[in-house]
Amino acid sequence: MLIAERPSPNFDERRCRKPVDLVVLHYTGMRSAEDALRRLTDPEAKVSAHYVIDEDGSVTRLVSEEARAWHAGMAFWRGVRDVNARSIGIELVNPGHEFGYRPFPDAQIATLVELLAGIKARHNIPAAGFVGHSDVAPQRKEDPGELFPWARLAKAGFGLWPSADFRASPHAPELRPGMKSGAVLDLQVALDRIGYGIEGSGMFDPMTESAVRAFQRHWRPARIDGIADPETTSLIHHIAQRA
Repeated sequence: MLIAERPSPNFDERRCRKPVDLVVLHYTGMRSAEDALRRLTDPEAKVSAHYVIDEDGSVTRLVSEEARAWHAGMAFWRGVRDVNARSIGIELVNPGHEFGYRPFPDAQIATLVELLAGIKARHNIPAAGFVGHSDVAPQRKEDPGELFPWARLAKAGFGLWPSADFRASPHAPELRPGMKSGAVLDLQVALDRIGYGIEGSGMFDPMTESAVRAFQRHWRPARIDGIADPETTSLIHHIAQRA
C-alpha cells in the first residue's frame, strides 16, 4: 500500500500507560478531500487524524500511530474518557450529511480493510475496538453514518456484528424516551456493556436516546429514530452479549 505523507502539527504525546485498543472511523464531512486535508493540517483548527482515505483508495498519513492525534474530541467508550490517547483515527473522504452524504466507494473500503489489517496486527486491537465517531460521541456526532458498510468490515474481522441466526425476540418491549421501567434499566446496562457509558437510572433520558440512535446508525440503519423498538432492543442485548 502506498501512503502519502502530509504531516499535521495537530498532535501530542499519548501519555497513557495503556496500549492503543481502539480505531475510530470518521467521515471528513467537507466538500472535497483537499478541503479536509487543509483543515486537518491547519494549526488553527486543532484537529487531525492519523490517516485520510480518499474515495479512490489513496491514503495520506497525517500523524504517526505512536502519537495522539486530535480526532475524537469529547468522547467515551468502554470506560475510556481520553479516546484520543487510546485510539487510531481514520478519516474517510465523504461530504457527509451537510454536503451530500453518499455511499463509500468499493476502492475506499478495500483500502480501509487493508489499512485496518496492519493496524490490528501492530496493536492487537480486538474486534470490539473498531467503532464510529458517532459511537464514542453519540450526542455530538453521526459519522461515518448509516451508509457506512459495517457488516463488510465485521466480516473481515473489524468490529462486532449480529450472528447469522439472530432473530428479534417476540417478547422484546418497545421502549421510548420518557419511559421509566426495569426494561429501560436492562437496556441501559446492555448499552453500557457495549461501550456507550450509560448510567443505569431506569429512565429513558436524552443520553439513552442518543445512544440508541447511535446504535441504530451502526447496527440497524434502516430506521434511526432513537426509539428502542423490539428489533432494536433485541439487537442491543445481542451485541452486548458479544462485546
